[in-house]
Amino acid sequence: MSTHLNADVKRPTSREAKKMTSSVTIFHNVVWSRHKGAVLSALHNISGSGSIRYSMVQIADTEHDRLGFSDVDYSFHRYPMKKLYNGCYEDVPTWRMTARLTWEVLKAKSDLVVLPGYHRPEYWAMMIACIVTGKRRAVFCDSTGRDRPRRMLTSIPKRVFFSLCDGYFAFGTRSREYLMSLGAKQDKIFIPCQAAALPRSFSPETAIADRVHYRKGGAPVFVFVGRLSEEKGIGTLLDAFAGVKQLIPAATLRIVGTGPMGDQLKQKAVDIGLSDSVYFLGSLQDAPLSREYFGATCMVLPSVSEPWGLVTNEALSHGCPVIVSESCGCVPELVIDGVSGYAFPAGDVPALQRTMLKGLEAFADTEGVARRCVDVINHFDPPSAAANIARGCALMLNH
Repeated sequence: MSTHLNADVKRPTSREAKKMTSSVTIFHNVVWSRHKGAVLSALHNISGSGSIRYSMVQIADTEHDRLGFSDVDYSFHRYPMKKLYNGCYEDVPTWRMTARLTWEVLKAKSDLVVLPGYHRPEYWAMMIACIVTGKRRAVFCDSTGRDRPRRMLTSIPKRVFFSLCDGYFAFGTRSREYLMSLGAKQDKIFIPCQAAALPRSFSPETAIADRVHYRKGGAPVFVFVGRLSEEKGIGTLLDAFAGVKQLIPAATLRIVGTGPMGDQLKQKAVDIGLSDSVYFLGSLQDAPLSREYFGATCMVLPSVSEPWGLVTNEALSHGCPVIVSESCGCVPELVIDGVSGYAFPAGDVPALQRTMLKGLEAFADTEGVARRCVDVINHFDPPSAAANIARGCALMLNH
């Protein structure tokens, strides 16, 4: 095939080239989300060399249920952003939030607007503003049927909202299935993949060696990382660990995180005789958190409701296998039975106990298991997520 260019072909003028460039405005709830900051930063890098220009609007700094868990870290957001409000999202009155977001959409010089969700009144107002101004619209959806079971009263409004969208960004197979169950067309659903923002100190090149180093001696250690709240199923984990402890006296459980159930869970550990083997470590970030992943036999995520479970990405990146409840959205993509970990029915204490005991034996080959975990998570990174978002935006703009 010839690759010669015809010298007589008219090159586009600067005005025509400008017309060929499309604009996308992406709205996101909170700056707190480090992982979304890493993805949007990668998307901004793509923007510099493509025909689509992206504008990022962060609505607020954080949310009430994130307070105390970790600080807002702007260093993960390496892109120009417009932030609408300081402080917590919920502290802004709904009428004010609705008015502001509607105005931002109305005045945006964008061909496509990506909405942050569909479950708040202000998002409906943004949708109407898109329709009035003739802008294409897409929406982020990380929910699954297990996370948000379909109910008649709530599914009808969702069906209406989704029917008005030109496209959807679904984080995983289960999220896509959830959208399709509510009327979304499969060819309009794009899966950018969930990607964690790993600690600054983390080095992929040395992850396996670090894992082997911290696992010397092979002590039976389980770790939980997350918010100490009811939906995380930590009570189930404590009950299951009590059974493990009877059979493996040297076993320990390390719980990383803060939340409303912290005091209750600490008391439960005392009541069932685990005060000498369950450690509540509070919130950890960066190198201290990496050491927990490197040093654990496996990470356990027993959530009864979990749209995805980004701590699974974090653990696997550190070569740490996982035991995850079937309710977590990441299971089909990341939890490969006997390779990167195991899944169990949420809330089933005996099943979790059996799986933890099986894990102690199955994960004994530290280096081999670490290599398999890293292979599984290899393509779930911010640049890959950003590239898929860019692809989805391009297809929606070309339709």
